[in-house]
Amino acid sequence: MVAAVLALVLVTIGLLAGVWVVFYGMLVVFGIRPAAHGAFVATTVTLLTIAYLEYRHLETIERLSDAHPVDRESAPHLYDVTTRVAAQLDVPVPTIAVSERNAPEALAVGFRPENVHLVLSLGTIRALDADELEAVIAHELAHVKNRDAMVMTVVSLPVVLADGLGSRLERIDEPSSESIVAAVVPFVAPIIGLVAAVVWIIGSAITARLSRVRERAADRTAAEVTGSPATLASALRRLDAEITDTPKQDLREVSGVSSLSILPLEPRELEKVMLGPEGDIEPSYWWLRTRLHRLQRWLFGTHPPTADRLESLAALERER
Repeated sequence: MVAAVLALVLVTIGLLAGVWVVFYGMLVVFGIRPAAHGAFVATTVTLLTIAYLEYRHLETIERLSDAHPVDRESAPHLYDVTTRVAAQLDVPVPTIAVSERNAPEALAVGFRPENVHLVLSLGTIRALDADELEAVIAHELAHVKNRDAMVMTVVSLPVVLADGLGSRLERIDEPSSESIVAAVVPFVAPIIGLVAAVVWIIGSAITARLSRVRERAADRTAAEVTGSPATLASALRRLDAEITDTPKQDLREVSGVSSLSILPLEPRELEKVMLGPEGDIEPSYWWLRTRLHRLQRWLFGTHPPTADRLESLAALERER
């Protein structure tokens, strides 16, 4: 985890330096002095503006999950279990929200422990027995105990900046041919876009690795709180089976919260649709596409493989 944080600091420095160099070179070309100070100001204003725009436009997770809050009267068992687990972990009782979806969602969102929302789908609640549901809630509140939302928000800053910078460069309208912007944009945009793309790839890979570490830590904490690693393992096994059985369309609807849920809400392999009149023609370069998909999951997957998590929990069970 320490290595990942240090690497992300270096990536952030690289992003700042790359954007500064581009602006510095542009100011030198146009004979604007002092170029160094001007580049510093331009870099600072650009990145602060991108950060503000990105975080201002983020939709709330509850809206993405289509969840509605519940209380002790409407969901007494769920409220009592959550209250008990929160007391064991010494965290504030979260606001509980339930999604009507069948996809097995389970996530805790909120920058500070005081304003955390625990989101569970009906698919999760129906798939698990009482002990397994408690283990899942313990896993999600372990993220709150470990302040993972705050940690991941901070460390993902270079990825957010790079993504916002790249996407907004693509939206720049063609400027008037008489404006100075017309001469600047063709020179600056491709270079800054390349810097942003490199930072996004490296930063996303490092952030994903850190996320996998935090998931394992939450598993260990949940196992300690419930006193039964086997119960959490059973819950993960059930939810994994539910995800496998969930229609692809339903999984696409919850893709926005996949990285935050207890298990990734996405198919492990690409969906293979055969082509041709008889449906017997394999898509072009399918072998390459499947390998690239596996590489993408290995680099950018936010969760450890479920099989690895089950092995770790089995090891904890043997140590009891």
